[in-house]
Amino acid sequence: MSYRIRPSEHFTAEFKAVGTEQLTLAIAALTDRPQGLPEAIHDARKNFKRLRSLYRLAAADIPAFRRSENTRIRNMARTLSTSRDATALVEVSRYLLDHAENTDERAALKRIGKVLTARCDERAADGNQLEESVAAALSTCGRALDSLSRITFHDGGKKGAKRIAKGWRKALERAVVARQACTDTTDAHLFHELRKRSQDYRFYLDMLQRLWPSAMHAKRIEVTKVVDLLGHHNDLALLASLVDEQPQLFSKSEDVAYLLSAVITRQKILREQALTIAASVFRDDPKAESRKIKLLWQDAV
Repeated sequence: MSYRIRPSEHFTAEFKAVGTEQLTLAIAALTDRPQGLPEAIHDARKNFKRLRSLYRLAAADIPAFRRSENTRIRNMARTLSTSRDATALVEVSRYLLDHAENTDERAALKRIGKVLTARCDERAADGNQLEESVAAALSTCGRALDSLSRITFHDGGKKGAKRIAKGWRKALERAVVARQACTDTTDAHLFHELRKRSQDYRFYLDMLQRLWPSAMHAKRIEVTKVVDLLGHHNDLALLASLVDEQPQLFSKSEDVAYLLSAVITRQKILREQALTIAASVFRDDPKAESRKIKLLWQDAV
């Protein structure tokens, strides 16, 4: 199985199969940990994001289920975020280092990176609390699987086409609103919202790519750029927040000054690039695009 829904099959079975796969993959990642626990948590959280997007796609038909399961999965992912956030800060410090503008800034960013790496290692060494969070997440995944197994939809080509089209339209409308909200602002929360809505769209392009492979592949390439750019932007915002909340971590005020200057510079560039690409990705009218998806679904059926 893969992250795909086939119009030729019963929607209930396809929906359950995709959701079950994501939960099963998350359980396997958290249990087996082939590349270590931090990477396992990162992989599991990606599965949780795909699962929540799947539930949003059919939200109109399963409102109570979607609300309860969205809360369940979101809260579970948050309990695992502390370790991943520490790793993300190390990674984004290296990203800043790659874009250092001069020798002094590069030296300062290297020292900042060492502090963040030590902080990440220290958190990893305190494994008891993290293992408790993982155990709780595995238990929650089991309950989520049980809840998913009881879901049913009205199957049928026309009903499925209408359901998919509505979910697609809602996703695009939310993305358009998020993009418009980012105009003439530097608010990191608004850009993070645009990233999440772009992720939803990318997941749906994956899920239904067989309906129109060439067009959806091209769209996916574009929207992935938005997601990646705003991922860096969000991590930089987390780094700036850490400096603001825990300045004692960094002994040299000059290093902090170089860091914040680098963050501001890179975020501005990332915002401009992301908004330019997002304007292309979300240029089509949501209603018109969702009608195309409906017709393609019916044709595939």
